[in-house]
Amino acid sequence: MAMEIERKFLVDKRKMHKLNFSSEVLIKQGYLSNHPTVRVRVKDNHGFLTIKSSTRGISRQEFEYEIPIEDAEKLLRLCGNNVLKKIRRTIELGGHVWEVDFFMGRLAGLVVAEVELNSANEVVDLPDWISKEVSGDARYFNSNLINLDWARRPWRRS
Repeated sequence: MAMEIERKFLVDKRKMHKLNFSSEVLIKQGYLSNHPTVRVRVKDNHGFLTIKSSTRGISRQEFEYEIPIEDAEKLLRLCGNNVLKKIRRTIELGGHVWEVDFFMGRLAGLVVAEVELNSANEVVDLPDWISKEVSGDARYFNSNLINLDWARRPWRRS
């Protein structure tokens, strides 16, 4: 078990054109349950099963296990419409690794950046391409993104 402590932000895409990302990967993930969150993910031809506790502030418990890719693909099919796809790019800034997710499909246009911290009180310098913090906004939890009325695309108003 690990403690996940992260802050989440919406991104101003117009300010990201000069960034040099260090990696890029396609991620498919689906949700089998929301209480607790049970996620299956395929990334880099590897499968993962993750269980996350409820979020308290910006922290929660996380249990993640690698599973055979074949099992992960079967579990994704069980998720039905509760699957999302995104391109994750990473960049190191100010001693922190930022993960920037570019969502695909019906979530196209949504770009969210996350930074993991060592403690909830850790100070992080925000890059100029950050537009709004959404750490406490449950609409932007990945497990909830699949359930929203995205026809209104609330991130475009942020």
